[in-house]
Amino acid sequence: MDLSTGINPHSYPLFELPATALTRLPEAGQLRELAEIAAAAYGAPSVAHVAAAPGTQILLPRVASLLRPGKALVLGPTYAEHARAAAIAGHAVAEVSDFDALADADLAVLVNPNNPDGRVIEKPRLLELAALLRAKGGLLVVDEAFMDVGPVEQSLAGDVEEGGIVVLRSFGKFFGLAGVRLGFALADPLTAERLDAQLGPWAVAGPALEYGIRALSDAGWQADMRQRLAQDAGRLDVLLGRFDVPVAGGTSLFRYLSFPEAQSLFSALGSSGVLVRHFAERPGVLRVGLPGSEAEWLRLEGALAAWAQNQRERA
Repeated sequence: MDLSTGINPHSYPLFELPATALTRLPEAGQLRELAEIAAAAYGAPSVAHVAAAPGTQILLPRVASLLRPGKALVLGPTYAEHARAAAIAGHAVAEVSDFDALADADLAVLVNPNNPDGRVIEKPRLLELAALLRAKGGLLVVDEAFMDVGPVEQSLAGDVEEGGIVVLRSFGKFFGLAGVRLGFALADPLTAERLDAQLGPWAVAGPALEYGIRALSDAGWQADMRQRLAQDAGRLDVLLGRFDVPVAGGTSLFRYLSFPEAQSLFSALGSSGVLVRHFAERPGVLRVGLPGSEAEWLRLEGALAAWAQNQRERA
């Protein structure tokens, strides 16, 4: 049972694809339709501000390459691929724990809400940082992979017009369709055009176009799912609390645990076949995703109960 990913276990309903999604090259008109829908769904100023890609992962080094090699600072601890992508682009990379330190960067990167602890940086602070970076020709990259379940009023999607900001949005996590490989960069039109040119024609596959258009247009499903995920996250908090496991943060797609017995819990869950995310450099923290069925909820409960019993016996 894999609870390590932070991907929605209740995926968008699968549907039969038209044969043309597989037998023909993706059409430019359909890609534009997807970009228009994404702009509306994420709150970008217009379709001209959207570059669609086969997942945000492939965008990371391309976005980092928008600037000449310089000083890249990543607000951490966070998703490790941002630092790796900046290094690939030739930047000298360091991770910082203080938000204000990002002002010294040429390329500043942060995840909002953050992975794995769910930390949220408020929009006014982000805009102030973006202005400082823009004034010296720098760039602020905000990865909003989990903003679908975050405080949308803190999103910078609608603030990319002036330049100096790139917002990344992931499709697969919230919609539970990580294998579709679809993501977006939101930026000023010139930057979006540069990214499109780097990706080249037919970058987004036909099946991804079909699922992206359908799912991003389905506002009703999205609203219902946000409510369901919030309820599931609350249920998980209660379950963990029954066994004296404190929840220190997270989003409604994953919970963040920080406590001295984290390594013991990780090992015990693993022995029961329940996978959660651990961090070798921070043994006192874990990230736990949501069970996807009643059977999985019961399995997690049983594994937690066995761990708690063992803790009592050892005490």
